Amino acid sequence: MRTGGDAPHLPATLVGRLERLIFGHRIPILVLFALGTLVLGLTAVRGLRIDTSFNKTLPVHHEYMRTYLDPRVAEFRGADRVLIALIARDGNMFTPQFFAALRRATDEVVVMDGIDRTQVQSIFTPNVRYLEVVEDGIEAGNVIPADFTPTPESMARVRDNIRKAGIIGRLVANDFSGALVSAIVLDTDAQGKPVDPIRVARELERRVRAPLAGPDIDVHIIGFAKVMADIADGAAWVLLFALITLVLTLLAVRIYCQSWRVAFVPVLCSVIAVVWQLGALVLLRYGIDPIGLLVPFLIFAIGVSHGVQKISAVSDGAFAGLGSMEAARRTFRQLLAPAIVALLADLVGFVTILLIPVEVIREMAITASIGVAIVILTDLVLLPVLVSYVHFDAGYHARVARRQRWLSGVWHRLARVTRRRNALVVIVIAAVLGALGWWKGRETPIGDTQGGVPELRADSRYNRDNDAITAKFSIGVDVLTAIVQSQQPLCVSHDLMTWVDRFGWHMRNLLGVQEVITLPFIAKVAIAGWNEGSLKWRSIPREQTQLTQSTRYIETSTGLLNENCDVVPVLMFLTDHRAGTIERAVAQVKQWRSANPVQLAQLRLAAGNVGVMAATNETVEAKQLLILAGVFAAVIVMCLLTFHSVVGTVLVVLPLALVSVLVYAVMALVGIGLKVSTLPMVALGAGIGVDYGIYLFSRMQEFLHQGLPVRVCYERTLRVTGASIIFTGITLAIGVATWVFSPLKFQADIGIMLTFMFLVNMLAAIVLLPALAAWLIHPLGTRQVRRSRA
Repeated sequence: MRTGGDAPHLPATLVGRLERLIFGHRIPILVLFALGTLVLGLTAVRGLRIDTSFNKTLPVHHEYMRTYLDPRVAEFRGADRVLIALIARDGNMFTPQFFAALRRATDEVVVMDGIDRTQVQSIFTPNVRYLEVVEDGIEAGNVIPADFTPTPESMARVRDNIRKAGIIGRLVANDFSGALVSAIVLDTDAQGKPVDPIRVARELERRVRAPLAGPDIDVHIIGFAKVMADIADGAAWVLLFALITLVLTLLAVRIYCQSWRVAFVPVLCSVIAVVWQLGALVLLRYGIDPIGLLVPFLIFAIGVSHGVQKISAVSDGAFAGLGSMEAARRTFRQLLAPAIVALLADLVGFVTILLIPVEVIREMAITASIGVAIVILTDLVLLPVLVSYVHFDAGYHARVARRQRWLSGVWHRLARVTRRRNALVVIVIAAVLGALGWWKGRETPIGDTQGGVPELRADSRYNRDNDAITAKFSIGVDVLTAIVQSQQPLCVSHDLMTWVDRFGWHMRNLLGVQEVITLPFIAKVAIAGWNEGSLKWRSIPREQTQLTQSTRYIETSTGLLNENCDVVPVLMFLTDHRAGTIERAVAQVKQWRSANPVQLAQLRLAAGNVGVMAATNETVEAKQLLILAGVFAAVIVMCLLTFHSVVGTVLVVLPLALVSVLVYAVMALVGIGLKVSTLPMVALGAGIGVDYGIYLFSRMQEFLHQGLPVRVCYERTLRVTGASIIFTGITLAIGVATWVFSPLKFQADIGIMLTFMFLVNMLAAIVLLPALAAWLIHPLGTRQVRRSRA
């Protein structure tokens, strides 16, 4: 009977052939890698670009997105909206200087490439009109008349027109201190080419904010395009933190390896892997989405993690008196199988993200998978070749010996965790932590947890702009649009108009909804105007000619109806896009729809940027468990095939499962929502975190096959690979912990998550795995020892 199954292995003939192939052609391999790095590096420098598109963030198969992408709804999508607010610092917008600035801002937006000119709205555009009853009948006109001059009389007239148009809070500040220019960024230009929202946002900065902002006027800009531009502008900080991570990693590896020559090897191989990854993206005509900027750092971390394991084994061989070549070859033979399994686990972690039907996430998965595939080459081919050329100086043996003597006491004390009483305490603590983590993790919100844009800091310019606009106006860019589609024109149906009006009234009184704009609401204002403005007439008329009259002057350019009046949007402006706000609004729409069915029309969700967020949140919620299940299933299968042991697989997987549960609890505690940018990190963290357990148990299993007790096996394993596992976890955690200081909030959040996962996965492998082994393997190991002695 064998305790842990077969040792992880590949066929000896295959390993031997690979060893001879690699170490027998060292110079050609180095030349090929050097040329590849040069070519791909130049390719990356010349062709790498930030690539973003609003449509890439859409979960296209979701029910809401089928509505959003319906051609009949195209003119009401409004998700990629930008708002430009001009605010007079003295609180009075009715000055010649302010009106000149607002006119210029409107003109610049209208003629700007990438903007839908037909949907630009401000008090200077002809699609913003007023309606009133005069002695001769109905008078309608532009809010800013064609003969406008900035005189006190004209200003007073415009103020009256603004009131009559009902745009206070929508296009004009509630306190008349400022006004908005609203625009929609196109998906494609006239030539059918994708519109770059980052370029549009930078044009707004150059042509609107820069010339118009001054001592008397503040300019605020918000919208998806501006978010992407601000994140892209933060790429310089991302590069700075990448450099800091690189330097800290190199210093830490030097401290661990006791040699600069040795330390450069894993760091250099990891950098080469990142260069190849970026170059490969250009060759495949991929760009990097701002949310995916951190993927190359994960590839660097994976490369360092695996590289340190190899370097540790080579150092042990050199300490034992082997030369560089023989130590490298022995390490290649010993760690080939566990390295392949661990790297495949990393790869599976990335591949499972493809289950999320969002293009930006799938591109991130492809980017990361390419990186891991390259790390397999650099870790299993380039690193052994490079380290075979490393010359260990005369003092290296003495330095390592001093460290071994100091660590021997640490390993001896740490091995006490395998005593069954101590192990039981560890297991009970782990079980309690798992239960508490599961309980707290249920509170992890699906979506954003703060107002503004959580990818940026609360004090960022964008979030300050957002706060200024939401404080002055009754609307913002957080719009949930429900679409009413009918079999007959709504404009001539009292029942359908009333039905839509009741729905709008219901949503207007919901917590978290700032304003609701519907066609019936505007029609009621118009019909009251036909009757001397009497509030008693502000209702939906039953007589068809009156009903038609109430909507006659409402043009399609207002965005409140289509040409046939059989598709009508209900615009719900929310206070923010927090997960709770979105969930509450969507739930109320569904509840009202179920409670108030109608035969000739249907109420569909959803358009607007909040509709996209709701679809994304629901997709993430539906896929999160499936993705983690896929990661764990793949890890279990690979461990079973490699270790040939159910017990060994349990020892590797249980600590990983505990950490995955605790990650959710940490996210709930620090206020990080589960969304498009964080769910991949949960899956990737699980894939990377399993490396520790695989390397630890692969070595431990070798000693178990010798019939030794678990305590002895574990202590010997620690002497061989314990330092490298602990060091790798701490080093990687220190590197990503610096991200907490990044001005990009999403990078700081991911830094917190990865720091936790790197450290706690390492601790779980070092402490919980042997504790479990003490109870699952200890009796068998004892019998084996007795049998061998007999």
